[in-house]
Amino acid sequence: MTYKVALTGGIASGKTAVSDMFAELGVTVIDADVIAREVVAKDSQALQAIVEHFGEEVLTDTGELDRQKLRNAVFSNEQDRLWLNNLLHPLIRNEMKRRLELTDSVYSISVIPLLYESGQSKDYDRVLVVDCAEEVQLERLMARDHSTSQQAQSILDKQATRQQRLSIADDVVVNDSDLHSLKQSVITLDKQYRQLARN
Repeated sequence: MTYKVALTGGIASGKTAVSDMFAELGVTVIDADVIAREVVAKDSQALQAIVEHFGEEVLTDTGELDRQKLRNAVFSNEQDRLWLNNLLHPLIRNEMKRRLELTDSVYSISVIPLLYESGQSKDYDRVLVVDCAEEVQLERLMARDHSTSQQAQSILDKQATRQQRLSIADDVVVNDSDLHSLKQSVITLDKQYRQLARN
């Protein structure tokens, strides 16, 4: 069984940049967000359940899930958000577990944005948190999603706080400067994880 590292961080903290750097070093990366898109692919059972619950207005013209429309539908409705999480989270978790069992990588990185919220940190050998100041997150989020500061803040408010995420961290990568510094941090962690996996 591979040595399991969970990678988490708030929205727009740089999780993808960090996981891409690990992948470049030959590490198996299993991303919950990628799997989340796969489990609601066109004609999937999960997508059929979503359409039955929310109606066809959450579909694109080609019959695929319109993620923005779904996000808008659940954003202000806690019951709908819980229903969706109860549908998708077990599917995502099972697929991540399946892929972990298949890997022959010395260690693996599982990217789980909602690691703190889901209480899954105990399922991993090590937890890596990608951290940056909330102001930096807001700036990146507004630039990336073309959202207003109010929309961006509202998204941040629905997630675990920095303190909550840091409370489960074994390792922290601070991503508030340049990519070169970030890469050096990842290279150092890669060596550490390879050593831990061998022990």
